[in-house]
Amino acid sequence: MGKFKDLLDKQEIIILDGALGTELESLGYDVSGKLWSAQYLLDQPQIIQNVHESYVRAGSDIITTSSYQASIPAFVEAGLTPEKSYDLLKETVFLARKAIENTWQALSPEEKNQRPRLLVAGSVGPYAAYLADGSEYTGDYQLSEEEFQDFHRPRIQALLEAGSDLLAIETIPNGAEAEAILRLLAEEFPQAEAYLSFVAQSENAISDGTKIEELGNLAQESPQVLTVGFNCTAPHLIAPLLDGLRQVCNKPFLTYPNSGETYNGLTKIWHNDPEQERSLLENSKLWQNQGVRLFGGCCRTQPEDIAQLARGLKD
Repeated sequence: MGKFKDLLDKQEIIILDGALGTELESLGYDVSGKLWSAQYLLDQPQIIQNVHESYVRAGSDIITTSSYQASIPAFVEAGLTPEKSYDLLKETVFLARKAIENTWQALSPEEKNQRPRLLVAGSVGPYAAYLADGSEYTGDYQLSEEEFQDFHRPRIQALLEAGSDLLAIETIPNGAEAEAILRLLAEEFPQAEAYLSFVAQSENAISDGTKIEELGNLAQESPQVLTVGFNCTAPHLIAPLLDGLRQVCNKPFLTYPNSGETYNGLTKIWHNDPEQERSLLENSKLWQNQGVRLFGGCCRTQPEDIAQLARGLKD
C-alpha cells in the first residue's frame, strides 16, 4: 500500500480537516446553488485554497479536496464541456496540494518535525450530492451498480490522476452505492487507498436502512479501505454506531460529525440537537476508547474546532 497506510502505521492519532461549504458560508460566500462550494472552482478557486490553508494551520494531517459536490454531470449542467469538467476535478487536488505547500513553508523547523507530511484526500461524495435534493441525508435513491460506477468513475480517475494520496469516500447514505464504489475500486483502481465514511440517522443503520453490520463486513473485506466510520452524523448517534461496526470490523475507525446541530435536507435549515451536550473534543476523547484514530469535523465545524482537536488529542 502507499502513503495513507504509512501514516496509519506511524501515527496513532490523525487529525482530519473540517467543513468547507459551511465555512465558506460563514465567511460570507453564497453556497446555496446546486454546485454548493464547488461553484467557486469556476471563478474564485483562491477562496477554496484559503480555507484549506486555514485547516493546515489548525493542525490537520489530511486535507480533503473540494470535490464532494463536484462531478462531470454537475459541471456540464453548469455549462462546461466534459473536458473542462474533468480538469476542474483535477484542480481540486492541485488547490489542496498548493495550500499544504504554502502553509508548510511558513512553519518553523520545530513545527515541521512535530508534524507528518500532510496528505491529500480526494473527496468522493454520494450520487445524492449531485441531485442536491436532500436525499444524501435519506439515502432514498436507486441506481444500478453500473449506473453508480459510471457516475463515480471519472471523478475517481481524475482525483487519482492529479495525485490524491487517498480517496475519502464520504457521507455515503446508501448501502448499494457503497458496494458499487468498492467494487469499482477493486476492479479498476486496485492501487488506490481509501477511507469509507457513512451518514446515519439512527443507532444501527445508515440513512437508507442498511444495517451497520452489513457495511462493516463490506469494509472489512476490502483491502483498499484502511479506515471506516461516520461523518455528517449527529454526535449522539456515533457511539452506538461504532459499537455495531466493531462487531464485524477490526480496522481503525474515523469520526467527523457535524457541529452538534442537525440539518433538514428538505427545508435546508439547521436545528439545535437537544441531545448534544458535549464539545467535539469531549466526544472525540470518548470515541477514541472505541477504536477511533482519525478525528475531524463536518458541517458547521471550523478551523478552531480542528485546532482544539489537534491540541486536545495530540498533546
